[in-house]
Amino acid sequence: MTHAQLVEKAVNWLRRYRCGVVLSEQACVSGEMPDAIGWKRACHSVLVECKITRSDFLADRVKPFRLKPEQGVGCERFYLVPAGLVRREELPQGWGLLEHRRGRIETAHPSARNLRSATGFQYEMNLLLASLRRVEVRVEPQSITDFLKWKNRMAEYNRGTLPEGLASAEEELNVFLAPELAP
Repeated sequence: MTHAQLVEKAVNWLRRYRCGVVLSEQACVSGEMPDAIGWKRACHSVLVECKITRSDFLADRVKPFRLKPEQGVGCERFYLVPAGLVRREELPQGWGLLEHRRGRIETAHPSARNLRSATGFQYEMNLLLASLRRVEVRVEPQSITDFLKWKNRMAEYNRGTLPEGLASAEEELNVFLAPELAP
């Protein structure tokens, strides 16, 4: 298994874990480049760091945002590794462990859910905004706002009716627009 294949599995796992927005291998202003990170309701973020070798796992432990966990991203943080590569007692405090075993990802140890600090939240916002800017550059000459309104144009072209299978913005399920639920 390659690192890229494990990252792809992490992205798929985050989608099954109900993350509506998922990014992989995008640089953060802090220097951290999450292998995969996703967001759920209420801006709850889930980080997955993929390690295919023991030496890679050990090297990760001395990165600045690991030595100062308040600078890291992710409300929840996981390592995804081949089964047996890492023992629970080797995990940083609060981190979870996902193991790839027989083609499946199994949760060997859950993550704490409150690991992100205010600084980590700022780094996540930077990561999201930088990613959105990359999209905006690619959709030029339109602005990102115009691009996001493509459904309105589709309805215009079809005499006020959206093509079959498309939902209007009002009908579209977007949990990021829903109010935060009380715990």
